[in-house]
Amino acid sequence: MKTPKQQLVLSAMSAHVLAALALMSGAAHAQTAAPPALDDVPLSNTALDSEAIKSRVVITGSNAVNRAPVQSSLQATQPQSIITATFIEQAVTPLADFNAVARIAPSIGSGLSANGPGLGETKVTLRGFQDGEYNVTYDGIPFGDTNNPTHHSTSYFPARIIGGMVIERGPGNASNLGQATFGGSINLFSKELSEEMRFSTYATYGSWNTKVWGAEIDSGRLEKFGDARMMFNASRLTSDGYQTYSGVKEDNYQFKLAVPLAKDTTLTLFSTYNKIHSFVPDKAGVTLAQVALYGKNYSLNKDPASQNYYGYNYNDKRTDFEYIRLQSNLGQGWALDNTLYTYAYDNNTFSGQDASGGTANGTKSGAAGNKNVPGYNKLNSYRVNGDIFKLTKRLEAGLLRAGVWLENSDTERHTYDLDWTLNVPNPKEATAPKNVSYEQNSSWKQYQPFVEFEWAVAPQWTVTPGVKYVNFKRSLDAVVNQGTRIPTKADQTYDTTLPFLTANYAINGNWSTYAQTARGFLVPDLSMFYVNNPNLRTPKPQTSTNYQLGAVHQSSNLTLDGDIYYIDFNNKIASTGIGNDLVYYNQGGVVYKGIEGAATYYVGSGFSLHANGSINRAESKSTGLQIAKVPKSTAALGVLYKDHGMFGSLIAKNVGSQYASDGEPSAYKVASYTVTDFTAGYRMKVNGGFVKAVKLQLGVNNLFNKQDATAISPNSKGVAFDQYTFVPERSYTFSASADF
Repeated sequence: MKTPKQQLVLSAMSAHVLAALALMSGAAHAQTAAPPALDDVPLSNTALDSEAIKSRVVITGSNAVNRAPVQSSLQATQPQSIITATFIEQAVTPLADFNAVARIAPSIGSGLSANGPGLGETKVTLRGFQDGEYNVTYDGIPFGDTNNPTHHSTSYFPARIIGGMVIERGPGNASNLGQATFGGSINLFSKELSEEMRFSTYATYGSWNTKVWGAEIDSGRLEKFGDARMMFNASRLTSDGYQTYSGVKEDNYQFKLAVPLAKDTTLTLFSTYNKIHSFVPDKAGVTLAQVALYGKNYSLNKDPASQNYYGYNYNDKRTDFEYIRLQSNLGQGWALDNTLYTYAYDNNTFSGQDASGGTANGTKSGAAGNKNVPGYNKLNSYRVNGDIFKLTKRLEAGLLRAGVWLENSDTERHTYDLDWTLNVPNPKEATAPKNVSYEQNSSWKQYQPFVEFEWAVAPQWTVTPGVKYVNFKRSLDAVVNQGTRIPTKADQTYDTTLPFLTANYAINGNWSTYAQTARGFLVPDLSMFYVNNPNLRTPKPQTSTNYQLGAVHQSSNLTLDGDIYYIDFNNKIASTGIGNDLVYYNQGGVVYKGIEGAATYYVGSGFSLHANGSINRAESKSTGLQIAKVPKSTAALGVLYKDHGMFGSLIAKNVGSQYASDGEPSAYKVASYTVTDFTAGYRMKVNGGFVKAVKLQLGVNNLFNKQDATAISPNSKGVAFDQYTFVPERSYTFSASADF
């Protein structure tokens, strides 16, 4: 449920959108227009220039380039993995979230849902950086939670509405925007608008009674409306889920409209709405004792006397994401790009107290000695508004790029204690209000101006120096603060100046090399305020200095790229004490270093071979040991086929061993694991008739049915209550679509 303030902002945004539509309609009738030329936008620019990158996500060229699951651009200035729309459509299950798409890339770990592909939230690591230590963007707009920049992979953008992805392993240039340029960026892109009118229907049926059905309408180019193009997509997913009593229902709607306002000016409107209802404990995982009794797919049950009763463990999530983008070539080498956006996340969660069984039944709201079921209601509801402005100027010596990112947020969060048996508040806390664990409002305001110059030193050599200033103010107004449970009002401002320097040298038409040195910055999260006096000590933001070298090759039958990296991570934030004595401090640093590579070779007759991999180290400066949750390596091997309408892939992804806690304890070592996926399909064009094309596709996830552990969550109540997650069992999907 949206807060009143969020409803007001959304209503205002809707009014602006309707006004813009009316304005565009008049403009479209008044003149003949064409899409803006993008000559002034260089391919080597990064996440902000989403149109430039998107032109590489829909790739045409050699056999190898057309077929590579991941590849890098010859204009790259840092390590990257471009994942095309074709690969997403032909080799990734239609159920998938965006992390399932990213899994194929080197240095990407995890990304598997224990409830089945796309049927539960996932997290990925990027070179060992955790979610919240790297950016995720959509059409160049950074998005994430407001307490820290983490992400919810099943919200906003399921894979079936993603038109491509570019994973950047580094801070990028000064124009790379986001709170956590620290660890890199996973950049998602909307689908390209069609030049031709088309109506498509699609459906998927799979294991665990999983169903997806939907439709998309593309207007094509509308000559009577100034060559405007429009797309609308609606879909529904339902599933019982692999885990016990873990059903999911998801609705997604997406709208995109592009209207040329003049010869070199285009206005783009985009909106998506996503709604999910799922049965899942708030702190999911299964203990080894539960595995022995019920199996690896145990999660919830049908016993109302249990904290794992499905009727007590569910959430409702609603998200929306909108932007209005104006792009214009102003003449004489000047170009303007401005994006006004808003997005919201509303998660209303109900949960039993402890899915691990580490907390006995009994509440303060019942009679003495009762066995009532304890639990809680948790709300995380926020809206973020922002604007990205960029101006470029083509000069004889290169391209000057400058701009500013402005953003604010407003968040409401609470946890209320419940007695599920009596369906009343549970007054379990030590002080009043006794049924409130915390209740808080928070906000931020930030601005990031930047400038960079892409200097054409020679026709084959570009060097791009840049600088960005970051100013971020976070505020808290808590009636009951999290952790301390006392009223707290506080604010803190973090600022820094970040330098960037990248270079790209084209050895010839097939080979290029690049180098980068840049600083990254990670704003401390809201937990810094969970102390008695947040202003008593302000931890320094975490920072990184990146050094990277790489090379890229593209020829008719081969794509190849590789890189080495060294990242000096400083001001790692840790804590000491508990409750009212909790204090955060800067522990020290970590050195991240490694080597990465990817190659695709086109054998012929439609077949190609792919391999990628990485060796990743993340060592504490104080101990020299690998820190927690960092896989020591990743590797992927695959065979792909595409010819005469037929397509298929067999891809195995290995994630190396890692430790679940710092210090490399043998009891918390997670062994390496490999998951193999298979797809096969056929797309047939129909000449004449009502149907234009038909596509059929079979998918098998976890082909060899290996159900290894992917993570361990240590529990302070003892190893008996440690929670594990496992790869779900082998699953099948069958998909069909038709274009009319």
